[in-house]
Amino acid sequence: MTTPVIQDEPVRHKLLLFRREIEDEFRSILSWWTKHAVDEQYGGFYGSIDHQNTIDILAPKGIVLNSRILWTFSAAYNLTHQTSYLIIATRAYEYIVTHFADDALGGVFWTVDHSGHPFDTKKQIYAQAFTLYAFCEYFKATGQAMVKDRAIELYTLIERYSYDREQEGYFEAFAREWGPLTDLRLSARDANEKKSMNTHLHVLEAYTNLYSIWPEEGLRKQITRLINNFLNHIIHPVTHHQSLFFDERWHVKSTLISFGHDIEASWLLVEAANIISDGELVIRVKKSALQMAYAAARGLDYDGGMWYEQDSATNLWVKEKHWWPQAEALVGFFHAWQMSNDQAFLQHTFNNWAFIRESIIDNELGEWRWGVLNEATGTDKTVMSWEDKAGLWKCPYHNGRACMELMRRIDGLV
Repeated sequence: MTTPVIQDEPVRHKLLLFRREIEDEFRSILSWWTKHAVDEQYGGFYGSIDHQNTIDILAPKGIVLNSRILWTFSAAYNLTHQTSYLIIATRAYEYIVTHFADDALGGVFWTVDHSGHPFDTKKQIYAQAFTLYAFCEYFKATGQAMVKDRAIELYTLIERYSYDREQEGYFEAFAREWGPLTDLRLSARDANEKKSMNTHLHVLEAYTNLYSIWPEEGLRKQITRLINNFLNHIIHPVTHHQSLFFDERWHVKSTLISFGHDIEASWLLVEAANIISDGELVIRVKKSALQMAYAAARGLDYDGGMWYEQDSATNLWVKEKHWWPQAEALVGFFHAWQMSNDQAFLQHTFNNWAFIRESIIDNELGEWRWGVLNEATGTDKTVMSWEDKAGLWKCPYHNGRACMELMRRIDGLV
């Protein structure tokens, strides 16, 4: 990675101010989750909190939310050594192993009901990967051997049931008994296909974190294969956007472009290549990551916000600005600036942060709004108030991680 030389005092001052603002927001985010999300009646964390901080006590609880809480508060403790963060992480870990873990058949359930009983028992590989990712971070916080063992067990299950030994890559989902499912989708808006960019990205992310605590040779080979899956199948060689859905033979089954996933993958791929220390692969990945960052910048609006999707076949744009692409844009464009020293990327970061502060952060009630619409949909920055502030998908992972990544990166520069 090219490390920009901060010789310009105004730039250095701007970075230091940016870092202070980011740390303030980081602590505000974690404070909101600590104050509002803890379910003292039924255990764990509430399954749904709306945009006005109204709690749905009876909402089902999702493994994605709970594993992301575990990762975020574990990582926050590892960064700050603040005990209150470890307390929340431990609560999340204990709830997952008590209520989400399938002790009989392995893996974790998709959802439990409000009182912790199994609700949707499918084994989504995306969810297994996020739980693995979180267990690795919690192990770093606690050093407990059992936590590491649980992480390795999840890795073993993913490899046993999901890895495609014929065509490589990972299949999407299974029934509780690890048999086939007819509906493989993560959500209603997804295509019902055998493989997806999203699952591969987060399996790679989880395996990267596992390798940091367990540098096993078989795991190293799978990380290498995953990176090559992206380079050879997922990232378009001309547009440098990612295809989103595939059949088992890697035939593309979608024409959608997800700008948030493009910018997120651009830095996660480099992180994965770096951790296995494959010099030739690092060079290839960095080149591709920079091309992806330039491509993702097509999704930036004049106000710094990142749009959600574009259909490359119809040129239909979804000009909503959801919270998570904004968080990934912060990290991804900063990372692209670090790689290239192209000042446009740093300006993208600052512009995106200005948009987040203006339109995404809820300065009155706390945390980040789901997102805003804009004039392209007939409104002007209307808050998407029908969406949760905490729920099956809305969590402290994207924005919390963005803050922690930027704090570390700026500290390494100034």
